[in-house]
Amino acid sequence: MDRHFSAAGRPEILREMASRELDLLIIGGGITGAGIAWDASLRGLRTGLVEMRDFAWGTSSRSTKLVHGGLRYLKQGEVRLVAEVGRERALLHRNAPHIVIPEPMLLPIYKGGTYGYWMSSVGLYVYDLLAGVKRKERRKMFRREETMKLEPLFKQDGLRGSGYYYEYRTDDARLTVEVHKTAHAHGAHIVNYAKATEFLYKDGRIAGARVEDAISGEVYDIYAKKIVNAAGPWVDQVRKKDNSLKGKRLLLTKGVHLVVDYKRLPIRQAAYFDVPDGRMIFVIPRDGKTYIGTTDTVYDKSIENPRTTTQDRDYLLHAVNNAFPEVKLTAEDVESCWVGLRPLIFEEGKGPSEISRKDEIFISDSGLITIAGGKLTGFRKMAEKVVNLAGGQLEAEYGLKLKPCSTDRDPIAGGSFQGHDSYEACREALRRQGAELGLDEWTTDYLLSRYGSDTVQIYQRFRDLPQQAGSAEDRALAAEIAYAIEREMTVRADDFLIRRTGQLYFNRPRAERIKTRVIEYMGERLGWNEEEKRRQLALVDKEIEAVVHLEPGETGA
Repeated sequence: MDRHFSAAGRPEILREMASRELDLLIIGGGITGAGIAWDASLRGLRTGLVEMRDFAWGTSSRSTKLVHGGLRYLKQGEVRLVAEVGRERALLHRNAPHIVIPEPMLLPIYKGGTYGYWMSSVGLYVYDLLAGVKRKERRKMFRREETMKLEPLFKQDGLRGSGYYYEYRTDDARLTVEVHKTAHAHGAHIVNYAKATEFLYKDGRIAGARVEDAISGEVYDIYAKKIVNAAGPWVDQVRKKDNSLKGKRLLLTKGVHLVVDYKRLPIRQAAYFDVPDGRMIFVIPRDGKTYIGTTDTVYDKSIENPRTTTQDRDYLLHAVNNAFPEVKLTAEDVESCWVGLRPLIFEEGKGPSEISRKDEIFISDSGLITIAGGKLTGFRKMAEKVVNLAGGQLEAEYGLKLKPCSTDRDPIAGGSFQGHDSYEACREALRRQGAELGLDEWTTDYLLSRYGSDTVQIYQRFRDLPQQAGSAEDRALAAEIAYAIEREMTVRADDFLIRRTGQLYFNRPRAERIKTRVIEYMGERLGWNEEEKRRQLALVDKEIEAVVHLEPGETGA
């Protein structure tokens, strides 16, 4: 069996899962499912996970890409949640320093705004205290003149000052893939493009799932002592398969994000500001672009392919132009967009922005365990709760004794120091290696920001390619694709361009430029014929169309 986390190893992993009863089977390969697989495998459980599409295909690749410290929860009075997510953010930064990165945030304070200067100062102080923010990242308060020096693009009318505090930026899909790789390294059996089509029962109790491999069409019956539904926006659909959709249900809300060139919105650091309807909007610089988010509206359409509407776009553009009046963004400035669905737990009488982001666990009469709600920042604690619950049942029913949770001390793939004293020292060493290989600074930094210490494995593949294989850029792309297929279970070209690299969202022109090379390189590795290459190109073009062309909708904010 190919023990690496590879596309070629998928059929054997499925056969292995079907050959012997698992202790735990997880449905859903977003960040929640990945975290559960990581925790369960570390504790010694024979763990399996199936995802019907690619890892992080849904919400876990379409969030605001921030590991929030919980400032908005303080506004809602959820003090314990602020403290928890603050601790979790610090742990994630320590365990995955290549993709969980400090992001200073400027909060402008205006006359007549949600909070005045002193209330904002007190609120940010309490936030730092509860979230356990390290001293060098604690809030600072600035008056009007200092604020204008920090960000001259801010609207000046009514400006009183600003608060300066820290959030943490991430690549949500990369984080999800890295956690899957970490779980696999601890022995978890994990497969993408494998759909649980129905559940299997014994004496009225859930005992397994019939799983179809979307690539080969093969069907496997996989049995497990405990089954967890961690399907994000699809959890209610999974509950329907178990005939257990009753009581609490999901409320889906839509979050839209826009990307513009940094030159069109050249903010000096990220900002978080009020808009007239009471929401708050982010603008965040990243990789030569600035992205804007997010909306929060109830969504009741098909969850398969949510799309941005002209109304969504115009709402965000209006908010940004109101906050930065000299910028004057237009629809033509939007290079790409994406839509994420938040799987919230419905609360009677509350609007989308008022509903708690807390997670909840449901247990059906058949024994299906469902985890719903929650936020990216809290995925590790959510996983711990689920594994504690399943572990208690396994001990009571089968005498299995679990180890304590240790994910708080386990480095995530790509976040190790590779023999150096710190991640920063490791990163500098890898930069030097990249230069020695003839890679330019952009390529080296691009690889490090996505693969961290695992960039060394891409370098090795780069060295193995013959010089005549093309330019350094072509060889770096070929080496990156080889790594993605062999170590990140990359099955399709759009997997690579969206969820392994983020190119389609944050560098659409490059994604369009390299798409045919990506398909050629992947075709060589995966044995695609010309018909399959054309199919892959159509899939990529469909994704390009989705980030460029908007659905009709009413215009205006």
